[in-house]
Amino acid sequence: MDQLHDLETEKLLRFLHVKKTELSCTENPLTLISQLRDHDLIPEDRYKKMKRMRSKDKMKKAFYEALDWLERERSQHIRLFWRSVFKDAIMKQYPTLQLLHYSLMNGSFESDIQLPEKVEKEDTDKRKGKESSEDEEGEVKKANSGKRKRKQNRKIVSDEEEEQAGPSSPVKKKSKKICFSSPLKKGEKSEIWTWAFFKSQLLVTCGRQEGTLYRDKLAKGEKCIMVNKEWFTPAEFEELAGKRSSRNWRKSIRCKGTPLGKLIQEGHLKSVRYRGSKTAKKSLFPSEDLNTVSEDEDDEDENEESDQDNEDQDSSSSREGGTDEEEETEEQTEQQSEARHDSGRKVFNVTCGALTGTLHKHRFASGYRGKSIRTETSWMTPVEFAKLASGQADSCWRKDIRWEGKPLGVLTEAKILAIHSLRCPCTRCSPDSKDLENQKNDDVCCICKSEGQEEEEEEEELVMCDRCPRSFHQKCHLPHVEEAVLGDSSPWVCTLCEYRTGPECYYQDEMTQEAVVSRQITHHMLECQYLLLRLCCADEEQTFAKDPNLYLSDYSSVIETPMWLGSVADKLQKQLYQTVGEFVSDVQLVFTNCASYNREDAEILATGNRLKELFDREFKNVFNISE
Repeated sequence: MDQLHDLETEKLLRFLHVKKTELSCTENPLTLISQLRDHDLIPEDRYKKMKRMRSKDKMKKAFYEALDWLERERSQHIRLFWRSVFKDAIMKQYPTLQLLHYSLMNGSFESDIQLPEKVEKEDTDKRKGKESSEDEEGEVKKANSGKRKRKQNRKIVSDEEEEQAGPSSPVKKKSKKICFSSPLKKGEKSEIWTWAFFKSQLLVTCGRQEGTLYRDKLAKGEKCIMVNKEWFTPAEFEELAGKRSSRNWRKSIRCKGTPLGKLIQEGHLKSVRYRGSKTAKKSLFPSEDLNTVSEDEDDEDENEESDQDNEDQDSSSSREGGTDEEEETEEQTEQQSEARHDSGRKVFNVTCGALTGTLHKHRFASGYRGKSIRTETSWMTPVEFAKLASGQADSCWRKDIRWEGKPLGVLTEAKILAIHSLRCPCTRCSPDSKDLENQKNDDVCCICKSEGQEEEEEEEELVMCDRCPRSFHQKCHLPHVEEAVLGDSSPWVCTLCEYRTGPECYYQDEMTQEAVVSRQITHHMLECQYLLLRLCCADEEQTFAKDPNLYLSDYSSVIETPMWLGSVADKLQKQLYQTVGEFVSDVQLVFTNCASYNREDAEILATGNRLKELFDREFKNVFNISE
């Protein structure tokens, strides 16, 4: 979605008119100027002229003139201009553009473009006639105190004095000329914190991290440094820059190489004592109430949807009687109320168009952070899921992703899905390379549905497939994963992926079931392991995984030959089956026993029938059995 879509052309032109001086003061603007030239927004000769300039003051003046020319001669391309300068790569290099972009997106620019009526000449000029260009160029330039005059202006100043000496000559008031350079003498140190332009804010750095410090917020002890539309305290900004170990932001944070502590000591900045804050310990599964977004705090996703939300609000408010708006509000309230009944759920089945997946609550952080939606092939963030389903980059995940027919935004508004704040330190919001790699795979074993297995007082780690999102315990997978494989740095592929990509996946000639079951299993071990793993993965509640005698006291009195999927897996691992038919018979026995024991339990019977149908269907597909 074009973020400038809802802004009128006239407002965009007005915004350039009031902000071109700020843009011209950009440090090292050559990259920005090149971007404008690449979009044919400034002439080639003007670009080459600025490229050859070595003086910063001349560059600022030339840049301002180029922006002024663009405003006058290329006003029809104003939308293209703002799109080109608001590219991510350009904004990362220039903090000023980040502030301008933020002002446009949150609507605060409206107050900036409310200007008085433009006055071309002062009243006194009407009697005077046109002002000579020589007088304009001869305005006295001041340095620091403004008391000394430059030698090259002496003649011009003398002319002014002669003109003012006549008794009939009116007192001449010159309009203040736009100043493109700092009021400093050549060779004097550039102390930008004394400039009028930086009266309210300063550009600061900590290591390689850049930000904008707001003086008034620093004086109040509030979060005062903005980076990418996010507010930080000085200590948090220091940590963001990777300088947490220094624990002294007054020395590590600098403005033009000068530590903030020195500026505070000299009276250029005012600061109060900041309260110490504890950083939450990084955890794979932090508590749900940790660092969630408050009602007053913006999440990064809001900017993406703000234009559409405002459009919806404007259209609804313009309806007669407001009845549609009231009905919509009542519907949203009802949906939120229904959603609260599911506040204890941990997994939500979601759809977006034809794409389906499961959203896992403990992985969710926001639209962009935390790969929380699991499809058959991968883990995705809500934004990635919506983009894949729609094929469009401007999809709105809160509205497009549906849960039980309702938009996913219902769950966030009901606080069932907690959106983390931008500064949240958990591994979903601030992941390192290892965390990012772990997010690609399941957090639990897809066979036993648990995180770890205690084996002789040692917890067995999960082994992650490098081709699909599944994870396995070493002894849950078929065949078992050997220690030598764990120590190997080469990619590991699970049996499910190995079968699907191998030549065994395709039998060109149709076979009968009698011919298949009579075959030796040693030549078809991969197919049988694949079939059993498919069954175990589909048994979500682990209904048929363990020996029923362990939790059903009367089971042995009803069932003569107990069988469960774990027992079939052990026999496969130990190669106790001789033929494919023996393996199939044990699997079928599991579901025959289920039907005999659970005649009055419709839920268990339905689960057993579903898994039996899955096995029969997969068995026929794997061996290409004719009907």
